Amino acid sequence: MTERAMQEPTLLLLTALADAPRHGYALIQEIDAISDGRVKMRTGTLYGALDRLLQQGLIEVAAEEVVDGRARRTYALTEDGRGALTVEAERLRSVALEAERRLAAVRPSGRPAIGKVVGGAAGLAFTNSTGVFA
Repeated sequence: MTERAMQEPTLLLLTALADAPRHGYALIQEIDAISDGRVKMRTGTLYGALDRLLQQGLIEVAAEEVVDGRARRTYALTEDGRGALTVEAERLRSVALEAERRLAAVRPSGRPAIGKVVGGAAGLAFTNSTGVFA
């Protein structure tokens, strides 16, 4: 049995941490950039997800400091997190390639591009056992 697909917040968080450790606010900004503004992660959602990913061993606390009297944690991807992100990226790539293959197999008319090409000076057409498609 295959593993379940990664939820989008998890995918975005791991992606945001793939190239550098980041603190919470930087993660919110990075997720906004990665999603081209489509995903606006709220603080509560972010920290809930970070706690879960810490428990799963996919991320770790890379540093803790006090800034303006408040604790700031910087998070980093673990090797397990890097592996999980790699597997998910490959799964997404495979699905996208299959979607593109299937879209390419359908002509703009919505009919499958199956059969053989026939024609002469008047032009080309596709034909199969059910008829000729322009």
